[in-house]
Amino acid sequence: MRIFLASASPADIRWAADNGLAEGIVTSPALLAQERAAEPRELLAEICRSVDLPVHAAVSSVDPNDMYRDGRELAKVADSIVVELPLVDDAVVTIRRLAAEGVRVAATLVFSAAQALLSAKAGASVVTIPVDQLDALGQDSISVVQETRRLYDRAGAECDLVAAFPQGAADFTACGLAGADAVTLDIEALRGLLVHPLTDRGVDRVLKDLSSRPKPRITSV
Repeated sequence: MRIFLASASPADIRWAADNGLAEGIVTSPALLAQERAAEPRELLAEICRSVDLPVHAAVSSVDPNDMYRDGRELAKVADSIVVELPLVDDAVVTIRRLAAEGVRVAATLVFSAAQALLSAKAGASVVTIPVDQLDALGQDSISVVQETRRLYDRAGAECDLVAAFPQGAADFTACGLAGADAVTLDIEALRGLLVHPLTDRGVDRVLKDLSSRPKPRITSV
């Protein structure tokens, strides 16, 4: 299972990529706007140059024609760009048009296995299920991931299934076991996976053991 980092911070992206903890980058207009050092499109290009990874970039419209134009412009930034389109009314038309022109498309705001399958049939190469939003509504997000994986396997769909923003290590693991090809995390959640409630206790024990060891005697020659 791959890990996608949701960030537009060059420092965070570099840290995650250099340490093998990110195999894709997910940006958004909001994340790009948080970094005030450059214009959003310039920053996006900088991110693409800094890492040899797929970089997701979201359109800024929900109108089919505007999404199409925006998607074409985003695809020109770099070959590594994956254009994110929200699965709204008539979005499948835009997905189809862009995919036919060789643009890699990620369908977002996908909340059911049926939506995921239709997105793949329209030409999406990636489908993102926001598991955090499903969980917030009391729905079983892991079941949605499992159902989508089963439909994809039966249909032979060549489309990556991404689970976005699972809450904690247990949900992260559950998404992978349910068949997600990748999981999207922000930098705080990614760093949080590196620790465990027993980590500090274990470190304290190691330090205590080290301090209790007898010091080696120094013999004079």
